[in-house]
Amino acid sequence: MTKHSKRERDQRTREADRMREIEAAWTASVPADIAREFAAGVEFARARGPLPPPPDMAPGTRPNPPKREPRVEVKEERPRRGR
Repeated sequence: MTKHSKRERDQRTREADRMREIEAAWTASVPADIAREFAAGVEFARARGPLPPPPDMAPGTRPNPPKREPRVEVKEERPRRGR
């Protein structure tokens, strides 16, 4: 476990307190119905959990789709003329 100085711990505590103050002020400034809708969305996202990790690929690459669709074989129902 990493050790942090008392100053760093105090700074982190002050930042967390300030964020709670900002969040409370924002919530108070938003109409109640919108605040309830936002809170429901937040709870839904928290219940969903984190997104799955992306596939293990080299940096800067992206998954490329196939260049073209595979051919579909056409079965002729009647013979061609002249054969």
